[in-house]
Amino acid sequence: MAEVTGGAELSRYGTWAWFPWSGRLVHVLPREKFRRVRTDRNRDKITIAEQRRLLARRIGVIGLSVGSSAALTCAMEGVAGSFRLADFDTLGLSNLNRLRAGVHDLGLPKTVLCARQMYEIDPYLDIELWQEGLTEDTIDAFFGAADRPLDLVIEECDTPWVKTATREHARRHGVPVLMDTNDRGLLDVERFDLEPDRPLFHGRGGDLSAEDVRRLAPADALAYLLRICDESRLSPAMKDALGRIGHSLSSWPQLASGVMLGGALVTDTARRILLGAPVASGRYYTDLEEIIGAVDAERVPVGAAR
Repeated sequence: MAEVTGGAELSRYGTWAWFPWSGRLVHVLPREKFRRVRTDRNRDKITIAEQRRLLARRIGVIGLSVGSSAALTCAMEGVAGSFRLADFDTLGLSNLNRLRAGVHDLGLPKTVLCARQMYEIDPYLDIELWQEGLTEDTIDAFFGAADRPLDLVIEECDTPWVKTATREHARRHGVPVLMDTNDRGLLDVERFDLEPDRPLFHGRGGDLSAEDVRRLAPADALAYLLRICDESRLSPAMKDALGRIGHSLSSWPQLASGVMLGGALVTDTARRILLGAPVASGRYYTDLEEIIGAVDAERVPVGAAR
């Protein structure tokens, strides 16, 4: 043991991490050794040198319903060591079909819930909480000063103004943006770091600025959302739901499986971008209904006769 601790008394070696929300006190290894051991099974899908580079990066996550899966998966995989989490909402009972939480967490700010789970994975993470979400007064600061810039943004909110303003600021700062729509496994990639003049939403938003979007009437704002999400390529279930939102449906239908898939897609892509791998702007579909649900001569469901 003395070889590991360098002769230091065991109780003074490493760090004592206190988690007040659960009343737990945990003794962990010093940061570098802790992270080396915790991410050991990543090798060599992620090399030791790559892991160090990733843990030096900072990611902003906007929208902590769908976005919580991406934030947690990034934390588990060691994709970034610093995070900014933005969401104004608190956890409701209807969130429990897709967020990793329990009934004892109801009423908790979604930023706090996500940060707690991330700290329990890695107590050395640097996490900033933006519990009021993003507004025109705070979005500049969210992207950070020159000495604490964001390296990548994951945008997962439903508010048209925030979606548009996020991309305006990302383009201005040269920050790539990832979005998962939780429908048909759609992953959206905008490489503003490589393409400083790239039109927002791949041009689907037209010439509307964030300020223009803020002034849209509710019906026009919904039409704008559908346009930037490419209504023609929505799943049949999502298309069917559109006319019922606000009536028989409270909001967009979302499934835990889709949210978890989105978290995996975002994390994998974020890792590639942050390590300098070639990732082009565009929209990518991992549609499980198309991949697994379709039946042909080579793909027969388990238990079915050939």
